[in-house]
Amino acid sequence: MNIDWQELGDKAIEAALAAGKVINSYREKDLEVETKEGASSYAAQVVTEVDRAAEKVILDILEPTCKTYDLAMLSEESVDDGSRFEKDFFWCIDPMDGTLPFINKEPGFSVAIALVAKDGSPHLGVVYDPSTENLYHAIKGLGAFKNHKPWHIEKQNNFLSYITDRKLADTPQKEIIEDKIRSVLSRLGLDQVVEISGGGSIINAIRSLESGPAFVLKLPKKIPGGSSLWDFAATAAIYTELGLPVGNAEGGPLDLNRKDSCYMNHEGVSFENL
Repeated sequence: MNIDWQELGDKAIEAALAAGKVINSYREKDLEVETKEGASSYAAQVVTEVDRAAEKVILDILEPTCKTYDLAMLSEESVDDGSRFEKDFFWCIDPMDGTLPFINKEPGFSVAIALVAKDGSPHLGVVYDPSTENLYHAIKGLGAFKNHKPWHIEKQNNFLSYITDRKLADTPQKEIIEDKIRSVLSRLGLDQVVEISGGGSIINAIRSLESGPAFVLKLPKKIPGGSSLWDFAATAAIYTELGLPVGNAEGGPLDLNRKDSCYMNHEGVSFENL
């Protein structure tokens, strides 16, 4: 079947913007916070009615494309039915990444929608930041865009930015990341590093693109967590289309269709804008 990638990109953008509208409608409300099982960190466990409302509007828009193009669906707040292992492509959706910043009424949350091949390669990615109303998207072979305009990354800072959800001082195995920082500083001939912390995984990858030279590095860990497939698929598509390195912590390709789990703790992730 021939896939109209532009049509699917437009649908994903429509869904992301609709979810962003839902999210913004809740921003000043006090929410009941629930927790879900599986992840090791509180940030990965929290869920609210906003997450579910945003997911519903996304699925309402995207589910018809599954029938038209024989696509599978994987979304954070829904059960993984395993169809992503059977179809050639699957939607990979995070209705609201950064729930913890959202309930704390801080920036750092976003909507992310990706279309991923069965082999785990990202072909389309859309990220919408409701706080700034900035829209980012990329389609394989068709370019990367910010607010519908071709996006060309410029690295203008005379310092290195280390982008992280958890402050380096509180990060396990921080010595490995400190070694990476020293190595990059030496390679780039810089002598200053600025830490930008607190956002969700998706916004942090975007922050790296807008704060270059910069990088995001999450190390592997034995316990479940380390964020999930839907936390990296959309930004991986954007980085790939921009020609920037994205992979696991060892430099290999990201396993974006992991069979035994949706978590990425087994290999970690690395996004570089150096």
